[in-house]
Amino acid sequence: MAAALLLYGYVRHDVGGSTTGHPAAGSDSVPESLREGGPVVDLQHGPLRARKPSPRTVALTFDDGPDPQWTPQVLQVLARRHVPATFFVLGAHVLQYPDLVRQEVAAGHEIGAHTFTHADLGGVPAWRQRLELSQTEVALAGTTGLATSLLRPPYASNSDSLDDKDWAVVRRSAALGYVTVFADRDGEDWARPGVDQIVNNAMPQGDDGAIVLLHDAGGDRAQTVAALDELIDRLQQRGYRFTTASAAVGLSSGNAAATPAQRWRGEAVLWAYRASVAVSVALQVLLSAVGVLMLGRVLLLVAIARRHARRRRNGWAATPSEPVSVVVPAYQECEHIQATVRALAASDHPEFEILVVDDGSTDGTADLVEELNLPGVRVIRKPNGGKPSALNTGIAHARHDLLVFVDADTVFQPDTIRRLVAPFADPGIGAVSGNAKVGNRRGLLGRWQHIEYVVGFNLDRRTYDVLGCMPTVPGAVGAFRRAAMDEVGGVSDDTLAEDTDVTLALVGAGWRVVYEERAVAWTEAPASLGQLWKQRYRWCYGTVQAMWKHRGTILRRGPAGRLGRRGLVFLGLFQVLLPLIAPVMDGYLLYGLVFLDPLRTALVWSGLFLLQVLSAVYAFRLDAERLRPLWTLPLQQIFYRQLMYLVVIQSVVTAVSGVRMGWHKLRRTNTVEVPDLPAGR
Repeated sequence: MAAALLLYGYVRHDVGGSTTGHPAAGSDSVPESLREGGPVVDLQHGPLRARKPSPRTVALTFDDGPDPQWTPQVLQVLARRHVPATFFVLGAHVLQYPDLVRQEVAAGHEIGAHTFTHADLGGVPAWRQRLELSQTEVALAGTTGLATSLLRPPYASNSDSLDDKDWAVVRRSAALGYVTVFADRDGEDWARPGVDQIVNNAMPQGDDGAIVLLHDAGGDRAQTVAALDELIDRLQQRGYRFTTASAAVGLSSGNAAATPAQRWRGEAVLWAYRASVAVSVALQVLLSAVGVLMLGRVLLLVAIARRHARRRRNGWAATPSEPVSVVVPAYQECEHIQATVRALAASDHPEFEILVVDDGSTDGTADLVEELNLPGVRVIRKPNGGKPSALNTGIAHARHDLLVFVDADTVFQPDTIRRLVAPFADPGIGAVSGNAKVGNRRGLLGRWQHIEYVVGFNLDRRTYDVLGCMPTVPGAVGAFRRAAMDEVGGVSDDTLAEDTDVTLALVGAGWRVVYEERAVAWTEAPASLGQLWKQRYRWCYGTVQAMWKHRGTILRRGPAGRLGRRGLVFLGLFQVLLPLIAPVMDGYLLYGLVFLDPLRTALVWSGLFLLQVLSAVYAFRLDAERLRPLWTLPLQQIFYRQLMYLVVIQSVVTAVSGVRMGWHKLRRTNTVEVPDLPAGR
């Protein structure tokens, strides 16, 4: 993509083209015979010769083309008057408009080189001079099959104004086989002085021959086209004949057949440019589509979140007093298992039991729980079999029909269990997602994850709740009805995202899954980039697995179809596809800042960023969170977001390649802090 954009920018003059000539230099090395001679400087046929056109002979020359608007009009005038001309073309324009150059050749006109990007050859190093000429050669060979030996350097219209730098360019280009063609008469049409003035400027003196400089590109050339007819009339009335620049000074044609190698290279470059155009256009369309999608997503999330908040404002109609079994799967959790169990034991729900399922820990996790000697807490020891196995073991030993799953690094508030199971007053609800919050927010990485949890996860869950297509009840804080779990066969180990897998299965089976934002749990987020990568890699990989496993719901009816056509499509667009193409979009935005219109590009990026800021502020307000961490949002967009994109890319590549990824155990630090909550929470 980078290569395509750079080629596109270079050809389109977004990269590398100069707009003014170099400052005037001394002219001590310029031969006097060159100043007093003619406009065609020939070092190819013996000693230096400054050739003049024959008397009453005019060669009309046009610079800077081809141009899709003005070149056809110039060609029409020349064809109508049966006048040949010489076109000094820019290689970049040749690649952009190859058909126009072919029309010039087919009409019998002569083609010369005017560099590739209109670079001031006297103001660039020798390697750049050679590159400008060789690139133009390749472009001509690929589009017309011709090579040219004629060169007109930009910003040097006549030979008597040459300085030492220009003379060095003439000598270097002669060594490459070029004859340099300046002009006797400059129409100065680039200044648009009026038709009459252009004609007067271009008219030769007396019976002198002349090479006339005009332009068929580079701006508004309406005056040039109008002056061309009048100029030809006046010259014909004075008995002048028209020919090409080389023929005017007695040289053979400046065009010859290109070698096969030149043609092959030229055709390759032409196809590469066409591909770069396709890439650029595709990126522009893609950027527009992504912008529309992001805008639509933000508006949808905010509108639905507001509706969800109004619906939940007064809580559920009743609070079930049914007993609850809390299942805590634990493996090597000695750092914080006691804090987790103490917080659970302090719950204000009327009746509950706590089952800590030790999944083969070797660090004394089970012993630490037993040391607490808390009432209602049971420890179940089993060989290591993974988290799904531990959860299913807990379900099998649970005494009650309402099940709450808690990660061993998560701390509940006293009212979390009560609020979490309140929605089960509705018999159609099979599971409830709680509100997982980052408990270790100190440091930049902690703040970034805190923003992500509040803005991304919780706003999304509100939307999924209202749309009836909840894809994930998080393992950190979730509740399930035993009957629903029995119907789907418990927790499956088919994927690494067992929470997403079982939630999709429940919704697909017709159970309703809701989000209760007041059921708050504080979880420990990864404290290092390495640990974060492992966690998100597993999450993303498992989510892709679960989406693939339940892909058939897209074609089903009822709740399952709603899950597939809403939830899975939403997940696919914004958690898989958009992150996959987001680096390309960011690269194109950087390209736009450097090579295109930086103001327009900055406005586009600022608009998208403003949408994220507004949605973040709204999400924080809904969750009664302080806005202070949002100062890190710009840095999150630059660094953290790129990391998440790379995680998605690696996960998708791993999934597509068929590699079976293992479980990554994260290293914990027991740094969860439960802040003082605002009143009413």
